[in-house]
Amino acid sequence: MNSLTLSELNTLSADEFTRVLGGVFEHSPWVAEQVQAQRPFSSIEELHAAMVRVIEDAGTEAQLRLIRSHPELAGKAAIRGELTPESNAEQAGAGLDRCSPEEYATLTALNQAYREKFGFPFILAVKGYDRRGIIDEFRRRAALTPEEEMAESLKQIYKIGRFRLEDLVQLG
Repeated sequence: MNSLTLSELNTLSADEFTRVLGGVFEHSPWVAEQVQAQRPFSSIEELHAAMVRVIEDAGTEAQLRLIRSHPELAGKAAIRGELTPESNAEQAGAGLDRCSPEEYATLTALNQAYREKFGFPFILAVKGYDRRGIIDEFRRRAALTPEEEMAESLKQIYKIGRFRLEDLVQLG
């Protein structure tokens, strides 16, 4: 998708605004739908903050649905080619599409243990990470409590959303 300026985004119809920003938060166009009435936004920061508030105000069940809508890193969906274009690009950017058999086996085991402990997939804004760093972060976060990890997962989702907004929206 070509990027839009912030002023162009502010003038889109409600449906078009939701369509354009519906992928900022994985499989959760409801976030964009709920912020569109708050336009005009004067900055990407303001738009992102409004989207984060929608998620924060949505409650635990909606937040868990959002977390569970994310794919596992280097998981089955990636192998089957079922990731969203955004997730595919993000995972490829971190080299997860080039895992060695050993790295893939490690990530598969970490994904399984993590999901068994927390009941949702491990989420990391992978920009700036390599495969080793991702595995290290996986191990560090596996030691957190469920409450701490849910908060960390949401923090990572907000970072991912910010990166995606920066890719979609230009100032102007």
